[in-house]
Amino acid sequence: MDAVTTQVIVLNGGSSAGKSEIVRHLQAVLPRPWLAFGVDSLIEAMPRSMQATDAGIEFAPDGAVDVGPEFMALQSAWMEGIAAMVRAGAPVIIDDVFLGAAATQRRWQRVLGGLDVLWVGVRCDSAVATERERARGDRIAGMAATQAKMVHEGVVYDLEVDTTHTASLTCAKIIAARVTT
Repeated sequence: MDAVTTQVIVLNGGSSAGKSEIVRHLQAVLPRPWLAFGVDSLIEAMPRSMQATDAGIEFAPDGAVDVGPEFMALQSAWMEGIAAMVRAGAPVIIDDVFLGAAATQRRWQRVLGGLDVLWVGVRCDSAVATERERARGDRIAGMAATQAKMVHEGVVYDLEVDTTHTASLTCAKIIAARVTT
C-alpha cells in the first residue's frame, strides 16, 4: 500500500521554542514548495482594538495570554481558510501555540479532517526559551516560561523535537524525513 502524501505539518510549541526558525528551514529542505502560516501573523492581521478587550486577546504583564470569543471566531475562520488552501492543493506548514492544549488540537483536527497531517511537538527547556525571549525583545517576559509545558498537555504528536540542544536545521531535517511525498 502506498503512503499518503503529507498535506499539512502542524508545529505546536510555546513562545520562543524555535518553531518559526524550524518552519523557515523546512521550507528550504522540503522537495516542493510549502506555504507557512503562523499564529503570530494571525494576531498581527487583527485590528489593534482586539488587544484592548477581553473579547479579543489579552497579554498579561506576567506573560499569560487570554483569548475571548471575538478572537476565537476570527481564529476559527483563519483555520478554515488554511484548510481550504490545503484542500485546493497547497501544502501548508502551521506554526501555532496551542493555548488550549488538547482542546486546540481537537479544533485543528476537526478543521483538517480527511487531510494527511503530521503533528509535531516543538519543545524547549523553559530556561532556554526564557533566554531566547529576553534576547528577542519582542515578547512579554514570562510567555516562554508560562507556555513551555502547558501547550503540550494532552496533545498527541506523530513526532517531537527539542530545540534546547538541537539546532533548528537539524530539527527541520528530522521532521522532513517523516513527510511523505
